[in-house]
Amino acid sequence: MRQRRVKDELRDNLITRVRGGSAVFPGIVGYDDTVVPQIVNAILSRHNFILLGLRGQAKSRILRALTTLLDPQLPYLRGCEIHDNPYEPICRRCRELLAHNPDDAPIAYLTSEQRYVEKLATPDVTIADLIGDIDPIKAAKGGHELGSEYTVHYGLLPRANRGIFAINELPDLAGKIQVGLFNIMQEGDVQIKGYPVRMPLDVALVFTANPEDYTARGKIITPLKDRIGSEIRTHYPATIEEGIAITAQEAWTVRNGHQLQVPNFVSQVIEQIAFVAREDKRIDKRSGVSQRLPISAMENVISNAERRAIRWGEKLVVPRIGDIYAAMPSMTGKLELEYEGELKGADAVVREIIRSAVARTYDKYFHGNASMNQVVQWFDLGGEIQMRDSASAQEMLHKLRGIQGLLDKLSALGLSGKEPSEMLVSGAEFILEGLYAHKRIGRSEERTFTAGEKQPPRERPRMREEDDEVPDLRRQRRPFN
Repeated sequence: MRQRRVKDELRDNLITRVRGGSAVFPGIVGYDDTVVPQIVNAILSRHNFILLGLRGQAKSRILRALTTLLDPQLPYLRGCEIHDNPYEPICRRCRELLAHNPDDAPIAYLTSEQRYVEKLATPDVTIADLIGDIDPIKAAKGGHELGSEYTVHYGLLPRANRGIFAINELPDLAGKIQVGLFNIMQEGDVQIKGYPVRMPLDVALVFTANPEDYTARGKIITPLKDRIGSEIRTHYPATIEEGIAITAQEAWTVRNGHQLQVPNFVSQVIEQIAFVAREDKRIDKRSGVSQRLPISAMENVISNAERRAIRWGEKLVVPRIGDIYAAMPSMTGKLELEYEGELKGADAVVREIIRSAVARTYDKYFHGNASMNQVVQWFDLGGEIQMRDSASAQEMLHKLRGIQGLLDKLSALGLSGKEPSEMLVSGAEFILEGLYAHKRIGRSEERTFTAGEKQPPRERPRMREEDDEVPDLRRQRRPFN
């Protein structure tokens, strides 16, 4: 019976999946034309590979998705710590078992998920954790010498035999531990407590790392980098639409009790926050802005809207822009600020980022599409309105109807005016926030919208009285000799 090695198994099953036209990694959004083809090439090449990218770029999820390319079940010798192949065992116990009593060797089966072993690299990880150590208790109970293979307590890497072994944040692993890792990767042998132990493991090794870690906390030693076949860089979503798709897939939005309807412009503002933050000079570019920010923000925004609906007995939960400001606690902790941002404060920076995100989203709907002069004029004539995120939809809609021409502009948002009051209030508040973001109207910290501050007309600078006595040197030119 022919026994495939793990990398051949991954390769064969990948070829079948690609030939069938199905997605290689279902649920991974935005990588179809960039990251996924490189991973496919690495697997077809039977490479160990590393994913390089900032936090929140689905690196761990991709590695865990590799189990879908493994066979559903794999036979092994029951009781073996390293899941030995029944036909080609490598540990001493299994070799002796098949040599003396092959008919008595029991067979068990591993699922594809059980063949995936993951370890988060930290500076305190030891060779014993990864490779193994001598167990004196085994030696005492079995009457074995300490140098016998029967006394070895295997680490994570041998226990991943015939499977996938993943190490997250590889640069955090101490250099001397990395040495033991590349040795067993290439040569298949290692010394445990000074005793040579031959372990020709069958394992696919995959890693993740943050590029920042190469200089901040550690580095990957050169011999180990040389043994990693492919280095693949991940990235954040390239478009707002991709980000919205990821957030919709990952965020907890299916709640019990109330019907939820998230307006498109609210989803776009939440996703735009991450894009604006990644460009902001006050945010540390080396740390990045994780995709977890819009995911957590969406969940918090929905919760604030849900709290309002529970308070007023509303059956429909519709988030507003005010709910995004209420969800700031889910954003501030995910941003690493530069010195300038630290001076200003996380709350102030996030408020400005939200305002910029609202302005960009507003421009998509109303740039050159509709005039807001009538609405702005209402505020210029002394009108004001307070948009409390805790107020009911009926109460706010009654106040918003008093703003001349405001509800007529909702058609640009795809609202005809016949929608539930919760949707109309959300759309109207978005328009007001957009006007405030463009400084056409003002707003207080209590979210009371008023007339914007009018800039005084720029006056022409006047000459000082003594300047009038300054002679005109151009009229007193001396003749050129």
